[in-house]
Amino acid sequence: MIIALNNKSHLDKEEFEKYNEELETINTRHTLILCPSTINIPLATHKNYYLGAQNISKFKEGAHTGEVTATQAYTYDCKYTIIGHSERREEQHESNEDTNEKIKRSLDANLTPILCIGETKEEREENRYKEVLSKELTIATRDLTETDKEKVIIAYEPIWSIGTGIIPNNNQIDEVFSFIKEFLPNNKILYGGSANEENIDELNNCKYIDGYLLGGLSLKLENLQVFIDKIKD
Repeated sequence: MIIALNNKSHLDKEEFEKYNEELETINTRHTLILCPSTINIPLATHKNYYLGAQNISKFKEGAHTGEVTATQAYTYDCKYTIIGHSERREEQHESNEDTNEKIKRSLDANLTPILCIGETKEEREENRYKEVLSKELTIATRDLTETDKEKVIIAYEPIWSIGTGIIPNNNQIDEVFSFIKEFLPNNKILYGGSANEENIDELNNCKYIDGYLLGGLSLKLENLQVFIDKIKD
């Protein structure tokens, strides 16, 4: 299983240093990936976890003020990067075409992309979620070789579930994961969106989950350990 932790824009320097010390004590047999705020990446010791970026630029190096390139992230020991998170799509107006460029930059720099896809509450209720997911997957992986496509980790995060405490039922999750497998049969697929130590027992019954992308839970390490201990292989 893959457990990816997205700290988002949390933890100042002092808070992160304390957090990092505590994270190093987490006991897990699973692949643990930490994606801290960019400014905290150099502070991460990553002795018992891999390091990832929350975002990288769609540009190569050059005159792009405020951007962090995939190559720069790689030189700070990042092995992964989150791409296309719904918060970036909404707040920074990132498009599916942007995710495609970022995936290409990531692969060029030997970073493994974690591509976030998901539908809104309205799109789910209008039964358009497969159309939305299909478009996100198709454009994001455009012009990639089959070998490169298989390197992309997919993170299904229904937007209506992120931070709400509401998660899809197992049948809904299995349906979406099965749908994704029709596009990318050999890719790892993570679930994200309000997964926690209280609902992991139910999520364990899903057929296809290869791991989790965790936001709020990533900051609560005691609860995270409980979550990890409950995960079934």
